[in-house]
Amino acid sequence: MDIEQFRKAGYQAIDRICDYYYSLQQSKFPVVSEVEPGYLKPLLPSAAPEVGEDIQVIADDYQKFIVPGYTHWQHPSFFAYFPAGFSFEGLLGDLYASSVSNPGFNWIASPSCTELETIVLDWAAQMFGLGPAFFNSSGKGGACFQNTASEAALVAIIAARSAFTSKFPDAKMEQLVIYTTTQTHSLGVKAAMILGLSVVALEVKREDNFSLRGATLRATLEEDKQKGLKPFILIATVGTTSSGAVDNLAEIKEIVRDYPELKVHVDAAWAGMSLVCPEYRDKCYLNEINEIADSFCTNFHKWGLTNFDASPLWVRDRSYLTDALDFTPPFLRTAQGDAGTVIDYRNWHLGLGRRYRSVKLWFVLRGYGIEGFQKNIRKTIALNERFVEHVSSSSLFKLVAPPSLALSVFRLEPKPTSEQIPEQSLNSLNELFYGRITARKEILLTQTVLDGSFCIRFAVGSPRTCEEHVDKAFEILTHEATLALEAWKQTVTSI
Repeated sequence: MDIEQFRKAGYQAIDRICDYYYSLQQSKFPVVSEVEPGYLKPLLPSAAPEVGEDIQVIADDYQKFIVPGYTHWQHPSFFAYFPAGFSFEGLLGDLYASSVSNPGFNWIASPSCTELETIVLDWAAQMFGLGPAFFNSSGKGGACFQNTASEAALVAIIAARSAFTSKFPDAKMEQLVIYTTTQTHSLGVKAAMILGLSVVALEVKREDNFSLRGATLRATLEEDKQKGLKPFILIATVGTTSSGAVDNLAEIKEIVRDYPELKVHVDAAWAGMSLVCPEYRDKCYLNEINEIADSFCTNFHKWGLTNFDASPLWVRDRSYLTDALDFTPPFLRTAQGDAGTVIDYRNWHLGLGRRYRSVKLWFVLRGYGIEGFQKNIRKTIALNERFVEHVSSSSLFKLVAPPSLALSVFRLEPKPTSEQIPEQSLNSLNELFYGRITARKEILLTQTVLDGSFCIRFAVGSPRTCEEHVDKAFEILTHEATLALEAWKQTVTSI
């Protein structure tokens, strides 16, 4: 393909992308693909073509074969998982960044790649209210893009391990312990698996809204110290996946002061984006983050209007990363790096090459401004509050945990007969109910289990979601709950 052929194909691609988003706005697609597993194999050849094909044929096949297999995360009735950020500004930024295909591992590999990243992540830190200690411009702390929050946590754990073993060289690897909670994302356990370390999941309770409390942390630290174990990092969460819980960083702050060797990584992959709104900073413990967090991560590619992937990791001390990850063979040495006048981000993460994500975020930050981010956060939280009003006024449903920002967790628990239904039976009823919901392709929600209770998550996040979509979703949920309850009663009666 030459330049002019690309120009023509690019115009068509943009037109088709625009048509796709018009179709989403008009709900012409179901949220969930209707294809069956293995659908694609018989539609495509068994091997790559020997001779290159015409781009128009490829583009048409994309429309015919690939688009029907999408789950439409940008659909206004997508209420599953957490949102996947998207904006046309981000799409254009990604297009421009991809056009140069630049790995950007050293400053000299692309000066603007590095320097724009330092600038936009300082913009973001200021936007969230993070303290100057986390700014690239501070000369001590800073931030760089990781691929995902899971990778950010892995990098933070590697850095914490390095810092701990440097201070305590006699510590054995089998003694080192990562602290998570029973509600922490799987990133904690996955990091432990990769690194061959132990992980302890601290218990969180329903009566504490599934938040880690200081007393639990202190008791476990003292107990593990007696066992000869060496806890070296705590993964605290602001906005857990299952319930949106926020660990009590005010209490945790008082404990970690007595254990200076324990590093604190704050995983705020989803909820951290709400820090752009001053009214949510206390809920998310911004002051405590600024006081005790050694590292902090939030994902612009979730609630932050930015196309996947864009997951910055901020650190209070950049040597925390570089002491653990810096390895510079002769072929990567540069005059600027040797002089210490530039940042080489390859020493801040696991890989060598890295995508040019700063351009994408630059487009989004400039296109929306802080007010645009705040408007999006406030709108989606308001839509979740509307859903909560529906649930609270219904005789069929009950919230399982307090609503958290734009997330609600609920289940089918009919009133006033719920006291007569054992917990195990309620779980069976809700599994039946959830099965009926997933069969309805026009909305998508996800399941979870909280303190043994099977329940359902309703997460608002798409900028395209409006009140009518929330109301329609609740109408569908009410209809399917009524049918599930009738079917369940018939089953119980027949037994």
